[in-house]
Amino acid sequence: MAKLTADALRDMYLKFFESKGHTIISGASVIPENDPTVLFTTAGMHPLVPYLLGEKHPAGTRLTDVQKCVRTGDIEAVGDSAHLTFFEMLGNWSLGDYFKKEAIAWSYEFLTKHLGFNPEQLSVTVFRGEGDIPRDDEAIACWKALGIPEERIYAKGREDNWWGPAGTTGPCGPDTEMFIDTGKKPCGSECGPGCGCGKYIEIWNDVFMQYNKSAQGTYEPLKQHNVDTGMGVERTICMINGYKTVYESELFLPLLEKIRELTTHALPEADRVRAERIIADHMRTATIILGDPKGGVKPGNVGANYVLRRLIRRAVRYAMDLGLPTGFTATMADIVIGTYVNFYPELQEKRELIVSELTAEESRFAKTLTQGRHEFEKVAIVMAEHGQTQISGKTAFKLYDTYGFPLELTEELAAERGMTVDKDGFLKAEEKHKEASKQGEGVFKGGLADHSEQTTRLHTATHLLHRALKNVLGEHVNQKGSNITVERLRFDFSHPEKMTKEQLEQVEDIVNEQITRALPVTCETMPIEEAKASGATALFTAKYGEQVKVYTIGDFSKEVCGGPHANNTSELVAFKILKEESSSAGVRRIKAIIGEPALAKRKAAGK
Repeated sequence: MAKLTADALRDMYLKFFESKGHTIISGASVIPENDPTVLFTTAGMHPLVPYLLGEKHPAGTRLTDVQKCVRTGDIEAVGDSAHLTFFEMLGNWSLGDYFKKEAIAWSYEFLTKHLGFNPEQLSVTVFRGEGDIPRDDEAIACWKALGIPEERIYAKGREDNWWGPAGTTGPCGPDTEMFIDTGKKPCGSECGPGCGCGKYIEIWNDVFMQYNKSAQGTYEPLKQHNVDTGMGVERTICMINGYKTVYESELFLPLLEKIRELTTHALPEADRVRAERIIADHMRTATIILGDPKGGVKPGNVGANYVLRRLIRRAVRYAMDLGLPTGFTATMADIVIGTYVNFYPELQEKRELIVSELTAEESRFAKTLTQGRHEFEKVAIVMAEHGQTQISGKTAFKLYDTYGFPLELTEELAAERGMTVDKDGFLKAEEKHKEASKQGEGVFKGGLADHSEQTTRLHTATHLLHRALKNVLGEHVNQKGSNITVERLRFDFSHPEKMTKEQLEQVEDIVNEQITRALPVTCETMPIEEAKASGATALFTAKYGEQVKVYTIGDFSKEVCGGPHANNTSELVAFKILKEESSSAGVRRIKAIIGEPALAKRKAAGK
């Protein structure tokens, strides 16, 4: 029997939901738009947040797509049989349209009739109820109607079968998760879906957003009921083809085979397998990030740039363990591009940039390791002078985090000098760093970004800023990233050099002029080709014929955008640039504020 490929699964899934009245939409950039809660798009529903909150989507109320996602909160677990930093999420949504009956029925139909899973293998979990929220009897009834017996329907608590809200208030609701029984022996009398022993593997999740949590902590029915479902491409291929690990599919095999071909150093089996998987995973993720249509993320020291740098350097470090040749990163990138080019043609278009960034970072890291060795020597000399024989965990972790030194290498070098390393201290420092990284990444369980009036106005200000920058610096300026909190906006844009004081003042004055003009902000829905022809600014990643929203600000700005926006520029009151700095090579960053604080700063500056 022929194996199911990723290309075939994506096509099958999208066509199935298209047959159920869903519009196929383009997956969004892996780099989030105007969302301070995350560094990368981490879930399929992430780009659809405004529409789940009530914005009208140009493609209607039934949508389906394939979304590229990056999660690095569990990066240390990569190398086992299942953890990945990049994955693709198949999704379908109902925005105030159908609800539980249809969503559950279609999930069951696709799993059993199209993917061919035996209904006898299927177990499900539902929300068991808590406080004033009742058990999800509606979902239970839907599953029973499809023939799932009561003994394979597990009612579980909030931590297993409840989504949201992302913050303290907002949309939330129960979910139902589907698990395939692998046939393994149960781990005990309490064994069931979600127990983690490997007998049951989750394959699909249907989230039902039907409540709104108020500031008082009460749960009120939402006016618009939404359905958000997700199925991972890699995990589904693994399950349907009977693979033991996700690394056995065509998405990884070419990478692993090339790594083995290039390997020159022998390692114990477990260490070799782990190293191969880390290299394959990290190089796949790095290539996807660098090849994203939106761009703007390159190896660096802050935020998403640092995550990318860490992925590349971890891959290089393990490549050194295997003795892979210098320049292997370019070889890996070409394999990833070849694997995904049919579905993501932009990877081939950006091949030159991908390869140049990877090889440059590979070279930089080799120099950093040399610097790290010098740093180690300095530490060892000082310790010897003071009669110390144990390197602190904090120092060992600094060598690892800053210079890429694995603990084993520090221990080796220390042993050569008759010293030891405080391993427990190292692990504590590492754990502290992991927690900080997770908070910085904003680990996203579908987290909804803040869409308050203030952030909506700041979002509108980024459109004015984008156009003003083009007017002052030239049409080569394009948005490379945006991050908005209730206090300020951060806008990254392509430009090769530091802006002068005069240029910054000119940009600021232009934006304030548009605010003073009280320009109306209007929205039209049109095909992507019409948007292009109208002169709208955007990264045109939408497919031919796809409907998009075009926001026009008076006679000044026109951009393709999901929204939301202010109704009039006068709502912004005033605009003030706080800082202009480098973000990464060829990318500059502006931080700015609006409203009364901006007005006060402009008055103080004599504006």
